[in-house]
Amino acid sequence: MSDSAIHHPDTSRERLLPVLAAEDFGPEFRVVARGGVRRGIRLERAFWVSLKQMAESRKCTIGMLVEEIAEHHPDQGNLTSAIRVACMRGLAEESMELRKLASIRTINAILVACPSPAFALSSSKKILAFNAPFQQLVRRQLPSAPGEDGRQDLKLALDLNVPDIFARLDANGETPVTSGFVIGAGERRYRGQLSAVRAPVTEPELLMAFVFNG
Repeated sequence: MSDSAIHHPDTSRERLLPVLAAEDFGPEFRVVARGGVRRGIRLERAFWVSLKQMAESRKCTIGMLVEEIAEHHPDQGNLTSAIRVACMRGLAEESMELRKLASIRTINAILVACPSPAFALSSSKKILAFNAPFQQLVRRQLPSAPGEDGRQDLKLALDLNVPDIFARLDANGETPVTSGFVIGAGERRYRGQLSAVRAPVTEPELLMAFVFNG
């Protein structure tokens, strides 16, 4: 066989899916009991894990889930297929709900609800969102010069690099990280302190910064 006929996976590119472990494929036979009814079910371990997670999130038992699936599935002879589909649908719906929460709209809502100056910061130190108290802080500390129509070239500098803050959050279990900062516009400067946490979004990676001496 020539080398051209052999498929070599490209390990240099980033994986699109999580690594599948061998034990995830192994079928497991379990007896699930509910209301006096005992069902012997053989499923791959990955689906048993999914059923357990679904039961915990819904504060019920695996038996209760299986019973509901069996009651609403028209083909009683293929219960395992119905369970697999239910697991996939449940995970998809949960993922959709999490994606709704993990968005810049959620970040904006948190900032608006915060009574102290706060803003969202990208990894490139670009302020992507801020609340009214932060805007008032900037106007108070960095007033516009006459004739500037209130618009300013605002610049931000942190005592800690943004990658260092993310690294500290990873290392300390997401405990907020304190850092000094300087905002400036033209020749004016204001120095303060902030507490930074990771924003609950998947992309892009953001910090939420809360000023505590403004």
